[in-house]
Amino acid sequence: MLFVALAGATAALFGEPTSATANGAVAGTVVVKGSLAVRVAATAGSAHVEFLRNKAKVSVVCQVRGDERIKGRVRSTDRWDRLTNGRYVSDAFIKRDRNIAVPACAPTVVPAGPAAAYRGIGPARSVYPLTGPAATFEQNKPLWTLPVPPTEVGGFRTVGRPEHDGVDLPQARNTPIVAAAAGVVVTVRCNTSGPSCDVDGSPGIRGCGWYVEVVHPDRITTRYCHMVRQPEVVVGDAVESGQVLGFVGTSGHSSGPHLHFEVHLGDPATRENAIDPVPFMQFVGAPL
Repeated sequence: MLFVALAGATAALFGEPTSATANGAVAGTVVVKGSLAVRVAATAGSAHVEFLRNKAKVSVVCQVRGDERIKGRVRSTDRWDRLTNGRYVSDAFIKRDRNIAVPACAPTVVPAGPAAAYRGIGPARSVYPLTGPAATFEQNKPLWTLPVPPTEVGGFRTVGRPEHDGVDLPQARNTPIVAAAAGVVVTVRCNTSGPSCDVDGSPGIRGCGWYVEVVHPDRITTRYCHMVRQPEVVVGDAVESGQVLGFVGTSGHSSGPHLHFEVHLGDPATRENAIDPVPFMQFVGAPL
């Protein structure tokens, strides 16, 4: 695992509420009703590793910008605090000395590796020599590209939509949707509680509408939802990176034309193996 181990981190997290700790981090105090989740990445949708109680002391190394603004007991902000153990808490719940600026976190550079290494990290290029499974993946990894042109990104498993297992990419109706990488088509399906996927859906309808799933090397699966009509590919097709799969629509559970894009670390794709596409696509060199 690429995540920093929690063992031995307690002493670094907790201390006296001074303005700065011995290691140069900024001291803070948790202000929360109940408990505050400590997460593996700077997003409310990432996995939590522990909880901190009200008035717990933390040491903040630096800050990163998240994908949405969170209203907390201290402030409303989109900033996340990286703690001395490498984990993150929302700055909305951290009280600290206003006269001490918290620096921005430098970009994280980690070795490329097996699919399980991708959760919550980026960017892609490694400064370390690769051996074993990491080297095998580096040699065989596909070329990745954007599934639709650059646009605004709707968040993965946000506070308001914790069941949202992908990101929403608004585009005009009939914009081509392309395979994000080379692979094999494993699913082409109409998924709707409405009468048909060939008509516009609505927020009151359930389902992904017309959608396609592609399995890539290392058993990474991508899913493309809400297509305007039956996709251009069939199950079993081998597709190249950038090959057209279908066209943007608003079928199924949708309030307007967009691509709902998911990335899964496994085949078949499930809720349990869904990850945030934003850091993953950054990691593979095709940031959304």
